Amino acid sequence: MTILIDQPMWPAHGTLWSHIVSDASYDELHSFALAHGIPRRAFDHDHYDVPADRYDELVTAGATAVGGKELAVRLQASGLRVPQWRKRQLGRAR
Repeated sequence: MTILIDQPMWPAHGTLWSHIVSDASYDELHSFALAHGIPRRAFDHDHYDVPADRYDELVTAGATAVGGKELAVRLQASGLRVPQWRKRQLGRAR
């Protein structure tokens, strides 16, 4: 079981953002986020968005740094990936 984090490269709200995912379970992902003060509102169906200023801290805490492509491939292989079309459906259901 591994928590993965990609490099901060996604611009929004005046900063760059990383994603953290689990390659094993949502429980593992939520536990890691809770333990490191990442708010549940940062969860986006299959990953958490985290600002660039948290990147080094989360790597030190045990997240494995990977490239964005590897993160996506491993998330897909884990069976935990939520496709964009499904995210749009879930977003409308709220």
